[in-house]
Parts: sequence; structure tokens; C-alpha cells
Amino acid sequence: MYNAGNMCFLRNNHKNVQRKNTQHNKPHIHAEYQGEETVIAFDGEILAGEGNIPKNKMKLIDAWMEIHKEDLYANWQLLSEGLNFFKIEPLR
Repeated sequence: MYNAGNMCFLRNNHKNVQRKNTQHNKPHIHAEYQGEETVIAFDGEILAGEGNIPKNKMKLIDAWMEIHKEDLYANWQLLSEGLNFFKIEPLR
């Protein structure tokens, strides 16, 4: 079982923060672009789906994650405690 929160939209990228109810998972987002998904740890490591999203879109995702790093960690903590997350603004 997991909690998932719809975080924001970045152009055609859909981001979620998911937290499984185990302690071994790294904090991460699921980024989707044109039906392809990539799982990216908050430290930038690609956990799954490497190459699924074009490099130019990954650069936008990386920039968004860097700008919102504190918000991402705060939401990860909220979700890991079973609480609701707050929305994070997309890149403009």
C-alpha cells in the first residue's frame, strides 16, 4: 500500500511523490512525459525508467527539483506520516 500525491504539472510532465510503507525507499518523484515514466530520487539518481524521458525534459525536471528541494522533502515527510501533501508550483 502506498500514498501518492499529485504534485504539479511542468509542461507535459506529471510529477508525483509516492511513499511506500517501508523504510528502505529513497525519497523520489515519478515523472511522466508522453506516457513514459521515470523515477528520480531527490538527489538526482534515476531509480527506474532511465531514458524514458528526453534529455531536454529531464533538464527541466532537474531544475524544478532543485528549486523545490525543500518542498519535496517536506511533502515526503508529510506523506510518510500518512498526512496530506501541499501543492508545489510548476516551472513557468
